[in-house]
Amino acid sequence: MTQGGSGRSESPGNEPSAPAGDVYEWFQRGVKLLKDGSPAAAAAILARAADAEPESRSIREALARAQFNSRRYEDAADSFRWIVAANPTEDYAYFGLGMSLWRTGDMEAAQEPLAIAVAMRPDLRDYVSALKQVRATLRARGA
Repeated sequence: MTQGGSGRSESPGNEPSAPAGDVYEWFQRGVKLLKDGSPAAAAAILARAADAEPESRSIREALARAQFNSRRYEDAADSFRWIVAANPTEDYAYFGLGMSLWRTGDMEAAQEPLAIAVAMRPDLRDYVSALKQVRATLRARGA
């Protein structure tokens, strides 16, 4: 095996192999990379972790945040949708979904998950502010 430029080993067909360690270690590294300001690298390792543990909401949430922070808004929206489908009581997932849709430019679609997040947690100013901004944009576009 050869060593690729990413520090991961590569198989003879130049397909990247799994990172060293187990899924929990991948998750921990991904979260640390995200915290340290490397969202694209975090998304890559967290995607591996999500493939290995497809039912883990913790991994999926970290992946969604990494995708969002690396400006992969459609991917982030898909990840947040998965969390909402798995657990409809996750206010942060609704917020993340709304924010991701907002960033893709789909204000109409962003409004509903943001409204749900606000209904669940009206005390969170970030949720309320995002919903107000989306609604103001929609009103301005309608004028």
